[in-house]
Amino acid sequence: VTNEAGLSDFKALRKAITSRQQDLYFVAFDLLHLNGHDLRDIPLEDRREILAEMIPPGGRIQFSQALPGDAKSIFHLIEQAGLEGMVSKRKDSKYRSGNSTAWLKAKCYTIDEYELLGVEREAGKPAFALMAERGTGRYVGSAFITLNREMRERLWQRVQEHAGTAPNGMKRPATQWVKPGLIGRIKHLRGEDDLRHASLPDFTEETG
Repeated sequence: VTNEAGLSDFKALRKAITSRQQDLYFVAFDLLHLNGHDLRDIPLEDRREILAEMIPPGGRIQFSQALPGDAKSIFHLIEQAGLEGMVSKRKDSKYRSGNSTAWLKAKCYTIDEYELLGVEREAGKPAFALMAERGTGRYVGSAFITLNREMRERLWQRVQEHAGTAPNGMKRPATQWVKPGLIGRIKHLRGEDDLRHASLPDFTEETG
C-alpha cells in the first residue's frame, strides 16, 4: 500500500489487509523456484533478472527495483523520506535459509517521549514497560527495558514507591502499575501510531 507521495505505508497496509484489499499490491523481489526448477544456487542478480521478465508493468504484482550505489547514502535518503528501512544484498549471493552474511536489514528508528503506565517483570523473561501517549493516556504498546544497571534500579524503586492502579480496561496480572509522573524516551520504528520494535533506554521524572 502506498501513500499520497507514492511511498510504502505500513500503517495503511495493516488496515488494507482487512478493509481495503483493493489497495493492496504484491511486490516481488526474488524467485526461488520456477516450473519445478530450483533456482536457489543461481546468483541473486540472475534470479531477479528472470523474475523481472515475468512481471508485466502496471499490474497489482510489481517488481521490486534495486537501488545500486553507496549504502550509507541510500540509507540517508530513505530516512529523509520517512521510510521504515532497507535491505542490502550481495548481487552474486546464492539463496540460503536462515541468517546470512550476504544480506543486511537496516531499520530507521526514531525517539519519542511517552508516559509510563507500568512495568512487567517475570522470572526468566525480559522486563518491559507499558507506555501511553502523553496528554491522552492512550495505550501505545510496550518497550523492552534497556536501561543501565543504575537507572534500572532507580526505575524499580520509583515503581515500588509510587504504585498505581490499572487504567480502565487493562487487565495484565504481571504488571506493576505506577502513578503518573514518569516519562520514558522510547526508541522505536517510525511510521505508526503504536510502538513497534521499541526499547526504553532512558526515562525522566516530571516536576512541578
